[in-house]
Amino acid sequence: MQSTKSGGAARVAIIGAGIGGSALAALLQRAGYRTAVYEQAAQFLPVGAGIHLSPNLMRVMRRLDVHRRVLACAQEPSAFLNRDAHTGAVLYALALGEAAHQQFGAPFLTLRRGDLYAALMSAVAPGTIHWGKRLAGLDWRGETINLAFVDGTHAEADIVIGADGLHSRVRTALRGFERPHFSGQVAFRGSYPRTLLDALRPDDLTKWWAHDRFVLSYWLDRARHEFYFAAMMPQAEWPIQASSMPGDLDEMQAHFADFHPDVRHMLAHAPHVCVTKWALFERPAHFEFGTGRVALIGDACHPMRPFMSQGAAMALEDAVIMLRALLGSNDFAAAFAMFAATRHARLAEVHGVSAANTFMRGPTDPHWVFGYDALTAHASPVLPALPVVPAMAMAMAA
Repeated sequence: MQSTKSGGAARVAIIGAGIGGSALAALLQRAGYRTAVYEQAAQFLPVGAGIHLSPNLMRVMRRLDVHRRVLACAQEPSAFLNRDAHTGAVLYALALGEAAHQQFGAPFLTLRRGDLYAALMSAVAPGTIHWGKRLAGLDWRGETINLAFVDGTHAEADIVIGADGLHSRVRTALRGFERPHFSGQVAFRGSYPRTLLDALRPDDLTKWWAHDRFVLSYWLDRARHEFYFAAMMPQAEWPIQASSMPGDLDEMQAHFADFHPDVRHMLAHAPHVCVTKWALFERPAHFEFGTGRVALIGDACHPMRPFMSQGAAMALEDAVIMLRALLGSNDFAAAFAMFAATRHARLAEVHGVSAANTFMRGPTDPHWVFGYDALTAHASPVLPALPVVPAMAMAMAA
């Protein structure tokens, strides 16, 4: 573990208590770093829609010993089916369940994003997340980095890691303001009780593929009580500043009127109050890893389209590689450079495949994604593999 010139453990300030920030905070705290998290939200709220926890992500959850929390509430699909949107013909089926354990060494889960947040928050040391702290500025010119917040308070750190998402204020401090731009893609999203599906019994996890649009559907809980869908399509313009608006059910059904009857049934039975329409905003396709003693992870570093459902997984992989880089060097700048060099190729590959929206549209070998182990990949003296904790050598499902 790195220490400061005074000999004490390094002080790390993480901006953002989301998925990547919480995971990184927990990892660093367990390694002995004095880690504080600054989050602009006033309090923790388990918000968000559905999310996939792929095996590469679940390895990090196991490292944090919070995998049982999500296993207890999540759905573990038997397969990931990819179907033709019109005929329902199976284009590619990836066996999951026990097959995921055997092939990738970890499960594949679906659940509510809020449940993932809650699990990660439970791993962070109590009292180390500071709420209501919107970053106003950074000054890294001296030996100590000074952080200023909108509420007038200040903090100091030896290094700062921005995990503050697409609208990252840390990234703005490094690069200047970059206005997110509308990608030309929107999604209707909604969840509702199984009872509203009537006699329809959807498969655990299905992506229905058409030429320029798709519908993704799955369960949000182990008991299959709550059903979720995301219906993505192109749209020329987004007329408002906000990223979402209430969904118009007639508009949604019209855009997917030629889809398979099962999909039309799913969309037709969604209650109006449960459906929102979301715009997909993007940053320029430039990875910003940071410099010196200020670094970025997750969407703040490498925003990407969500078509592989790998955003959260990439953030947790980032968190592990960042820890390993810090443990492998006595120099912060060298550690951050190692982090960037290690992550760039993998992130570029996931970014490109996700943008193309081709992953699992036909026969696919997904091992390069799901089989990746951030705990041991690229091991070297300056990027040491994390040692196996005895309790974690047990089966994932334990």
